[in-house]
Amino acid sequence: MDFGIKGKSAIITGASRGVGRAIALALAEEGAKVIINYNRSADSANEVVELIREQGGECIAIQADLGQKADCDRLMTEATAVFGSVDILINNAGVWPKNWVTDISLEEWNHTMDVNLTSVFLTCQSFVNHLLAENRRGKILNVTSQAAFHGSTTGHAHYAASKAGVVAFTISLAREVAKQGINVNALALGIVETDMIKADLEQKKDYYVSRIPLGRVAKPEEIADIAAFLVSEKANYITGATMDATGGMLMR
Repeated sequence: MDFGIKGKSAIITGASRGVGRAIALALAEEGAKVIINYNRSADSANEVVELIREQGGECIAIQADLGQKADCDRLMTEATAVFGSVDILINNAGVWPKNWVTDISLEEWNHTMDVNLTSVFLTCQSFVNHLLAENRRGKILNVTSQAAFHGSTTGHAHYAASKAGVVAFTISLAREVAKQGINVNALALGIVETDMIKADLEQKKDYYVSRIPLGRVAKPEEIADIAAFLVSEKANYITGATMDATGGMLMR
């Protein structure tokens, strides 16, 4: 199936590893020009860039702290300078800290909100302004979690709160920009086999798998295929939606 994204430019935040890396590879395979955003993992980001280039794709890496407006604007400016425009934004960057509410410091709370929620607002704001200035259509996909709807059961209340904010923000932005031809959707993940949850899976795999009706943990590549569809021309009539990719953990 031709997703209609060949030649389009896509920024993927937190794309140096895990789900973001898989999404970058999937979009590159569809012919998209990929911008890998990272904050600290320069070596990992450059590995993804080289892999995509070796496979004949176009890819660059741009460092940016997405909790800072200036960095978000610079990310857009530098990406545009290389590829001429940006057509797709996928907000995948996130942290998954563990602490019970009684022990969460304000610093930890604020950091979680900055990375998981404020960065989504800032990158979306910069991207939307870019599209509106050029009178262009575009696609935004914000990665959220089943915890946005279920809350946390294992000491991740601040994570769950930030991801719930992503869902509400996605709906609000989708309403604001629908008439300008900008689609804004979210993708709710369950448990995915990435470095972020590797240690927990090794310690309590039976517990985590027992929560998944399909009986297994997702592979990043499976999530990447769904993400590619949601930013493709095949999803032009979807906006303001949150698609559940949780193996049945979230059924609505």
